[in-house]
Amino acid sequence: MQFEAIPGVGEKTARALSKLDDAERALEEGDVATLARAPGLSEGRAAVVARGAIRRRHGDDGDFLATDRAREVYEDALGLLRERTVTDYGAKRVATFYPTRSASRIAEVRDFVERATDHEIDPETLDALDGVEPLSPPAARRVRDRCLATTDAERFAAAEGAFPELSIEVVEDARGLAELARSYATVVALDEQFAGIDVDGDVRVRPDAMEAPDEIVPERVLAFFAENRSRILAAAAVHEEAGIDPSCDLDALRGALDRLDEDGTIVGDAELDRLVTAVDDLDAAVSTAESVANDRLRDAIRERDVTIEGTDFLSLVEQGARVDSLLDRELDDDYAAAVAAARGQLVDALDLRPEEADFAERAFPEDPSFPIEHNESVISRLRTELKAGRDRRAARLKRELAADLSSLRDPVETLVRDALELDVELAVARFAADFECALPTFADLDGEPSADGPTDAETKEPHGFAIEGGRSPLLDVGFAEVDPVDYEVSGVTLLSGVNSGGKTSTLDLVALVVVLAQMGLPVPAARVELERFSELHYYAKTQGTLDAGAFESTLRDFRTLADGETNRLVLVDELESITEPGASAKIVAGILEALDEQAATAVFVSHLAREISEAADFDVAVDGIEALGLEDGELVVNRSPVKDHLARSTPELIVEKLAEGDESGFYDRLLTKF
Repeated sequence: MQFEAIPGVGEKTARALSKLDDAERALEEGDVATLARAPGLSEGRAAVVARGAIRRRHGDDGDFLATDRAREVYEDALGLLRERTVTDYGAKRVATFYPTRSASRIAEVRDFVERATDHEIDPETLDALDGVEPLSPPAARRVRDRCLATTDAERFAAAEGAFPELSIEVVEDARGLAELARSYATVVALDEQFAGIDVDGDVRVRPDAMEAPDEIVPERVLAFFAENRSRILAAAAVHEEAGIDPSCDLDALRGALDRLDEDGTIVGDAELDRLVTAVDDLDAAVSTAESVANDRLRDAIRERDVTIEGTDFLSLVEQGARVDSLLDRELDDDYAAAVAAARGQLVDALDLRPEEADFAERAFPEDPSFPIEHNESVISRLRTELKAGRDRRAARLKRELAADLSSLRDPVETLVRDALELDVELAVARFAADFECALPTFADLDGEPSADGPTDAETKEPHGFAIEGGRSPLLDVGFAEVDPVDYEVSGVTLLSGVNSGGKTSTLDLVALVVVLAQMGLPVPAARVELERFSELHYYAKTQGTLDAGAFESTLRDFRTLADGETNRLVLVDELESITEPGASAKIVAGILEALDEQAATAVFVSHLAREISEAADFDVAVDGIEALGLEDGELVVNRSPVKDHLARSTPELIVEKLAEGDESGFYDRLLTKF
């Protein structure tokens, strides 16, 4: 794949993606976690790259969100999804959903939604998800107990790149290997010429080492699983709680992880534990054994009946007088017993095997001496033997466990990836449930241009949108308190209504519904039908009258609406505030005429609906959000716009209320002016 062909991917990012083993799969599936493993690529940036790859796959080179306010609504929609994710990954991953005119992309996401909403949402699964994170590569570790050896400079360079954890040595012959074997627990010879050599030490000839890195450096696999242990176990728990099929045998996985400590060492092997403890405790055990022997010999001397007082005899001995003949003559049996006690103490303390116990026999001298001292050279050899045994067993266990875990590497990556994706699916399912959503119906979802020309869907008249029971989750009230709205628009429409009657909220609802629908997601409504719009232009209410420069700039923005795509959705909130009312009505009328000519769908909120209708050279549809009256000074409003109805203004309602019961006729005269 040409990574630089992906929108938003430059040379630097392309180089980073090329470092991944499965970048193409990750881009195809929108796998943000894998993409984020590329050097220098954050999860946020990975989501942008994934979105670019999706666009390229669906031939989607347009920008559906054409204005700042449209983009704000999209960010609000993403925010609603992010609030329902558990993992940081999920919060980033939802950014790969975006509004588009591509039928294939919308259909792809709708398939995802149908799978997502099949899931049951239970607290146990959400709790388990809290521990799942993308797998992380472990920090580089230096392995010092083995090395690679070769006679070839080219092979040396290749080995340095393939095995950064190990020392790579150049040797000339078998003698060089033998010298290395005295310094390393294991030497791996890379040259076939060394096959069959007889060298003391653990020397292995592996010309295929480059093809079997996990066998040569099992620590690499173990470090990966140790680093990600908690994440893997959390992903396993998610699968069990959610009742979804895992990609591997979870009992076997847990069994393998139980043999691995968090620092990558082997645990649970009694013999290895014995050898590790013996090496660690050797010096202390020798010191204790000496003390046991000397304490017994002192007691024997004190209690011995000789021609001089025992205490005087002890004093002479401790002053360094020659005592070998005295000990030999007077305390032969006691000395032998003291030495035997020292040997037994050392064997028991270190749990030495019979072949190791021989060192304990030789560690304390047969010839009488006082105080009794160990033979350091014997203890040194015992230490070497114990360490060699420990390292050999650890290496074997590492290789065995690494072999088991290597076969689980790909399934585990799938296990964690599926758990993370489940978080995204559950976020969509929770969104749909929380806001009582339904999948919208597209009048032209299957209509894509073909090689023979446009389809019927491409040439038909615009459908606009129809919303039944729509409720916006963006309002500053609880969702259950939101009044449902029914609204249908085809073509160009003016929306009138009283202040605070819900006109802006209606535009926000329409924008949110369309954005979600063209993301392929469910919408907060009982039923929605719409056409596949090419762009969303949403212009928020301008605060105050604009100066000449800003006014000119605003008109330039609306000039672009006269060109380009024909099936755009245009939402405008009180454009008349940009200048004086008389001029505003004429300007808005002219804009509506241009939109009508290109068969766009548009809703313009305005308090000048009557004036705009009179200024336009076509019959402009006017809908109204009708105020039913005033109760205790509060408006009572029908939130669903009434078709072909110019809504009464708040001042008219107030005058009407004042006219009730007034016999002067003053308010009645005012009412005739409306």
